[in-house]
Amino acid sequence: MPEREEELSSGDALKQDLFLWLQTMSIALVVLILLFTFVGRVVGVDGSSMEPTLQNGDLLLLQSIAYTPKQGDIVVLTKPFGQVDGAIVKRVIAVGGQQVDIDYDAGTVSVDGVVLDEPYIKEAMVEPPASSFETITSVLVPEGSVFVMGDNRNRSDDSRDTRLGVVDEQYILGRAVAVLLPVGRFGLLERPVYS
Repeated sequence: MPEREEELSSGDALKQDLFLWLQTMSIALVVLILLFTFVGRVVGVDGSSMEPTLQNGDLLLLQSIAYTPKQGDIVVLTKPFGQVDGAIVKRVIAVGGQQVDIDYDAGTVSVDGVVLDEPYIKEAMVEPPASSFETITSVLVPEGSVFVMGDNRNRSDDSRDTRLGVVDEQYILGRAVAVLLPVGRFGLLERPVYS
């Protein structure tokens, strides 16, 4: 009889361990769902407009809650325009109250009269053909809006295109804080410091 009691108690112990494991996994799943719903999100990069900083297919972790856009941040937008559908990943060049000037001849972008040092861009910027779209070369960004550009300037639909222009902050899903996948590109995304 003592052997039978021992069998039952080990069977009960196994059931108890399984129940505890399921309970822990359920709580962890609920916490993850709440975190990704209210605090952060995961978004995939679609296209080459942010190369070399981000690659097509990269999976990004976004900071969504309590976020105020800052110059240099990489953000994900939801504002539809032209042929673009879905989330758009761009870099904030200027925020509300800042003056943006683009000099295609020199290949430079200035904010408040200071040329930005942009080591992250893929190649020198050239002016798009006039038939492509009407471009913005100078703008004072309204409060509550941002001016965004891709790091791959010659392959980016961004705020230079009048169809998008400056973007109201309500369209920002969040700031990209890290590349999650692929594993070989895993890491934090740093905001550049402009002088």
